[in-house]
Amino acid sequence: EYRIVSDHMIDLGKRRFPDIARRMGMTVEQVQKAANSIAQLDPRPGQVFAEAPQNYVLPDVTVEKIQGQYQVILNGEQIPHLRISNTYKDIMSQDGSGGEVKDYIRDKIRSGKFLIKSIHQRQQTISNIAHQIVDRQKEFLEQGSAHLKPMTMVQIADAVGVHETTVSRAISGKYMSTPQGVFEMKYFFTPGYQTSSGVSMSNTSVKEAIFDLVKGESGCAPLSDKEIVEILGQRGIPIARRTVAKYRTELNILPSNMRRKY
Repeated sequence: EYRIVSDHMIDLGKRRFPDIARRMGMTVEQVQKAANSIAQLDPRPGQVFAEAPQNYVLPDVTVEKIQGQYQVILNGEQIPHLRISNTYKDIMSQDGSGGEVKDYIRDKIRSGKFLIKSIHQRQQTISNIAHQIVDRQKEFLEQGSAHLKPMTMVQIADAVGVHETTVSRAISGKYMSTPQGVFEMKYFFTPGYQTSSGVSMSNTSVKEAIFDLVKGESGCAPLSDKEIVEILGQRGIPIARRTVAKYRTELNILPSNMRRKY
């Protein structure tokens, strides 16, 4: 194993096992076994002694099933509770306060009220968007990401009565806790495909299908992108080979020639 890593690292990374076997006077099966063992090693062993950063996500929205119905609950802990201080109202009522002072305070009170109103409106917009997500993605909530339906921001914007950019800003950096786990709200917005039977599938569902095909393939004869296209086509899912290659890359799946096992 040491000699393989020391002398044939590039070939190992590209899984050129027959070339390594020929140069080292070994069988391909022996190289495969060594590669499997090497793959179990930690390339950064020192990290176990370093403290990993603790990153936590506090969901902005929680979806729970209560008495058979999905309920949307906003988490208000991260939202500051703002109000206009009575001190400034008292200053406004004092006779000794000059007109210039009162005009200044009046302008700042007006700005403060606008800020408070904007925060409430943003929370209401998030709530409306979350309700739309729940209404449109019930199959996902019940059965998981393979059943995520295509959904665009334009559709939700029309339903909520705001502009598409308002939806984009409202969900930016926001998280939703669901029975299937915690997801960024933008996760639910995905284009899709129309199957031959007229059923709409999100690209997330197509990725799941590709992942399942690769997971169940034979190691001796891994599926090529063309074969995946043909299998999905038989299932009524029209998709181009370059799209399969793109999704495969996003799923961190190697090309078929590098997935082959000897």
